[in-house]
Amino acid sequence: MATVYEIIQGINQAAANAYDGAHAEELQADGKARSAGLSREDGHYINDRRVMDGFKVRFHGPILRVTYQAEVLLKDVKAPGFEDDIASHLKDIVKFLKKEYKAITGNTLTLTLEGEHHIMVQRMSNYRTDVQAQCDYRIGGMTDVGEVSGGSDKDRLDSAVKDWLALGPKNKRPPNDTRKGK
Repeated sequence: MATVYEIIQGINQAAANAYDGAHAEELQADGKARSAGLSREDGHYINDRRVMDGFKVRFHGPILRVTYQAEVLLKDVKAPGFEDDIASHLKDIVKFLKKEYKAITGNTLTLTLEGEHHIMVQRMSNYRTDVQAQCDYRIGGMTDVGEVSGGSDKDRLDSAVKDWLALGPKNKRPPNDTRKGK
């Protein structure tokens, strides 16, 4: 049974193995091509037009958040099946993470989908858009980690200010205050 630290370290190393150029055998030290399901892996890495896309992983307690980011043409966003295409990129990334984790640690990685994917498209120009998609997965074997508690930022800020104000003197005036009243 792997510890929480070993699981996180293995996932981070698996994500790091998807660097730009990892899909080309001639750029690998071990001669093994690694395909993470990204659009930039199609075509030649020098001669073809570069596609800007990538992913990152973040940990929220026992939840792994996979975020995919890409620059996409506006006509591709309007095309039918755009959301399915982005969802398939997320699935390919998770499949890559599981495969690389197994190769690195020798253990299997269990990721269970939590909810559904979220896609945000922002227009950069009349020609290009920025797409950010994320999906949450529960990491199997991380039983010692508690859930990240919610709570709004406003509630936390209000309570922090109230606690700070409670530390000060109550209804005391400084000795050099000569005003009348209160």
